[in-house]
Amino acid sequence: MCPGGEVAAAEAGPLDGHMSHPADTKHEVAITMAKLKEITAKQRDGLLRTLKARFEAHAHRHVGLEWATVQARFESNRAKLWSLNELEQSGGEPDVVGIIKTTGECIFADCSAQSPKGRRNVCYDREALAARKEHKPRSSAVDMATAMGAALLTVDEYRGLQELGQFDTTTSSWVQTPAKIRKLGGALFCDRRYDTVFVYHNGAESYYAARGFRARSESSWTSVADEPRMAA
Repeated sequence: MCPGGEVAAAEAGPLDGHMSHPADTKHEVAITMAKLKEITAKQRDGLLRTLKARFEAHAHRHVGLEWATVQARFESNRAKLWSLNELEQSGGEPDVVGIIKTTGECIFADCSAQSPKGRRNVCYDREALAARKEHKPRSSAVDMATAMGAALLTVDEYRGLQELGQFDTTTSSWVQTPAKIRKLGGALFCDRRYDTVFVYHNGAESYYAARGFRARSESSWTSVADEPRMAA
């Protein structure tokens, strides 16, 4: 599944007197989904130009890193390119904000000045979306991030991002919420006001025109244990 589209398996039918094997059908579906998570050569070139220009314009976000090194790390990773393109197309303006020292992998996160425009008016997660009986939003933050091969920033990651600039000065963004809070029906979001980063709570079913979510590309990580702070 990718944002705005559905993947349907081709109906299995007789072939030379035999039905297609279920395993073959699953394999075909997997190939179809993999192809959907690729971008064209034209999209790739355009994305790389955009990322390079942003990288060079905001050198303070990644002191000591050279674009050639960054590009070499991910340009051959089709899933990574697709995910970054999804973040870009939804208004996230992803940029390199750190590096995983143990693997050398670059950390990309949304660096748009305000919460990404293409991801606003969404509740927190699928459970919240299902619980809302009327006036449902189009989707949820967690579902959208997952569909883009990304993950919501944690509170610590959000604070780390704010050390690299001033973000969400007129908007707010959902962030990963501890299970204890979510179990009780709440969810966390953050913003920046009065030159200070604030963490708030709200009902997970709520959604607002000025609230979206910030994410980082999941393929930046090799394991949860390797996740560093944004400003590392």
